[in-house]
Order: sequence, then structure tokens, then C-alpha cells
Amino acid sequence: MDKERFERLVARAIESLPEEFRNRLENIDVVVEDWPTKAQLGKTRLRGRQTLLGLYEGTPLTNRTSHYGLVPPDKITIFQKPIEAICRDDAEITAEVERVVRHEIAHHFGIGDARLRQIERGRG
Repeated sequence: MDKERFERLVARAIESLPEEFRNRLENIDVVVEDWPTKAQLGKTRLRGRQTLLGLYEGTPLTNRTSHYGLVPPDKITIFQKPIEAICRDDAEITAEVERVVRHEIAHHFGIGDARLRQIERGRG
């Protein structure tokens, strides 16, 4: 899939979020990269053969104080090639992009990985 089409999938995933979440996406950039850098991989706690599909870098809304300001935007990076590598077709890529975008945006709202795993498994 070419990068432009993949970027449109990411944009659509953001646009499909409920309005109350979209309205709170302040000071945040969402970008697409082919692969994570070594520095980005170093920020994670991946084990074994786990693959980095997306990464949130910034200060979650829950950690921001009244002194938060004049800071560079938070950044969400969606990694195209790893997503494509785990998917069999365009429909799977679309679904995985939506899942990864929601996951990384949840980090922006202060939801950690353990809680996200519970939510994604349907244990609310």
C-alpha cells in the first residue's frame, strides 16, 4: 500500500473517533513512518518478537498541570510496514490501523497498556 493511502486510513481512523475525544486532541501531531527508529524502540518495553505498531510520545492529559504550556506537540507515530507485515489484506490493514490509532490516542488520555489490554479483551 502506498504511503498516501495509508495516511488516509490513519486520518479516517481519527475522524471516526467520537467527537468528545476528537475535540480533546490538543497539541498533538499524528504521523506515519515506515519503521520505528532504534531510539523509539528503546522507549518501549517490548519483549521477544513483539512488534511496535504505534507509539505515543508526550505528556498524557492526566499528567498535565496548570504549568503545562509552550511545549512541543505530543506525537503519535503509526508504523506502516509492521502493520502491513502482520495483516493479510487491505481490510485487515484498515482494521489494524483503526485499532492502533485508538490505542495510541488512549495513551494521550492517560490510559496505560495494562488497562488497554483489559479493554481490548472486552473486560471493560
